[in-house]
Amino acid sequence: MNNQEEYYQPEIETMPRKELEQLQVQRLKKTIEIAMQSPFYAKLYKEKGITPNTIKTINDISKLPFTTKEDLRNNYPFGLVATDMKNLVRLHSSSGTTGNPTVIVHTQKDLDNWANRIARCMYMVGVRNTDVFQNSSGYGMFTGGLGFQYGAERLGCLTVPAAAGNSLRQIKFIRDFGTTALHAIPSYMSRLYEVFVEQGLDPQKDTKLRTLFIGAEPHSDEQRKRIEEKFGAKAYNSFGMSEMSGPGVAFECKQQNGMHVWEDSFIVEILNPETLQPVPDGEYGEMVITSIDRDGMPLIRYRSRDLTRVIPGECPCGRTHKRLDRFRGRTDDMLILKGVNIFPMQIEKILMNYTQLSSDFLITLFTTGENDEMTIEVEINELISDRYEDLEKLNKAVTRALKDEILITPKVKFVEKGSLPRSDGKAVRVKDLRQKF
Repeated sequence: MNNQEEYYQPEIETMPRKELEQLQVQRLKKTIEIAMQSPFYAKLYKEKGITPNTIKTINDISKLPFTTKEDLRNNYPFGLVATDMKNLVRLHSSSGTTGNPTVIVHTQKDLDNWANRIARCMYMVGVRNTDVFQNSSGYGMFTGGLGFQYGAERLGCLTVPAAAGNSLRQIKFIRDFGTTALHAIPSYMSRLYEVFVEQGLDPQKDTKLRTLFIGAEPHSDEQRKRIEEKFGAKAYNSFGMSEMSGPGVAFECKQQNGMHVWEDSFIVEILNPETLQPVPDGEYGEMVITSIDRDGMPLIRYRSRDLTRVIPGECPCGRTHKRLDRFRGRTDDMLILKGVNIFPMQIEKILMNYTQLSSDFLITLFTTGENDEMTIEVEINELISDRYEDLEKLNKAVTRALKDEILITPKVKFVEKGSLPRSDGKAVRVKDLRQKF
C-alpha cells in the first residue's frame, strides 16, 4: 500500500525499522534525563548507577529496573512527577477503591502528543474530518472519553460528547446527528443494540454508522464479530492504559490483524511473566511498556500485567510499527481453580460461538465443602424452543466445549435476557466467593 492518503503521518508510520529503533534510543535517553528530575527515579537511578549514557542500543533497556503500579501508589500523589507543578495542566487517576489510586499528570505537550496519536489511529481506519463522531464513553477521571474527544477534534470531526449511558438518548443522537463513527466499550455496544431492537429500530438501516471503536475491557474476536454483524459496521480494537496517557497506545488498521503499537511514543517488551526475560515474536508474555514522548510523568519499563504477543512479519497496510495481538487477559485477572490457570477471555471465546447466547455472562467461584467450584451464568438471546430437551442439549454442548478449553467442568446456567447486572463502566465478569483460609 503506497497511497500516502492512507497515512496520517506517513514519514512516521512507514519509517524503516532501523530508523525507528534509532529514534527510540534517542527518545529513551532523553526520557531518562527527564525522569531523573522526579524524586522516585532520581533516587532509584542513583542507587543503580543509571544515567542516559547507560543506553547505547535499544536492547540496553533491559539494564533499567521495572516500574510497577505499587511504585505509583507508594509515591502518591506526585512522587513520579518530573517537572515543575506549574507546567502541569491535567491529572487523571484510577478509581482507587482500596488504598491510594494511581495518578498520572500531563503537560500541554503531553496532551498534544496524545491527541495526535488518537487522530492517527482514527485516520488509519478511514475516519476523516467529514465524519460525525459520537463518544459514548465516560469522561472525567476515565481517560477513554477525553482521549478520543481531543483526538477526534484534532482530526477535525464534528464531535458529539454524549458520555456513557442513557441508551435512548444515545440512539436519538446517532440518528438525529447522522453519527458515522461511535466509540463505546464492547459490553455497552451489546446493550445498545438491545435498546435499538426494543425501539423497533435496525442500526444497519436506521443509522449512518460505519465505524465503531471498541476497547477498555477485554473482549474476544468472536464478540467483536458479533458486534459488527449487529451494527453492520467495522469494529476496530483499541488498546490503551491510563499510565500511558490512555487510549491510542496501539490500534488496529483496516487489516484487523493485530494492533499497531506506536513505537515513536512507546517501547514495548514482551517478557516471560516468571523469568522476566524476553520471549521471541509470536510467543505470549507480559507486556512491559516505556513512554518516550512524555514530559510531565514518564514511566520506564512499566509492568502492565497484560498478556499479549508481537505478531511476526510485516503488515500489508505498509506500516512498520509492530503489531500486538489481541490481549489474552492480565496476569492479575487469572483465576486458579483446582490447580488450573483460567482467564475469563477463554470462557467468553467459547460462549460467543453459540448464537443462542448473549455476550453477557457472569463467572462465580464458590466453595462447597472442601472443594472450589465454578458456575457460569449466561443470558439466552431468545428461547430456541419451549422443549426442555433442546435447552438441555445446548447446555451439554456448551459445558463440553468449556471443559475442552479450560480443562475443568463448570456448571452452566442459562438465565433470562437482561437478568444479569448492567453497568455503564467495564463489565463485571467474575465474582469470587470462595472461602479464604
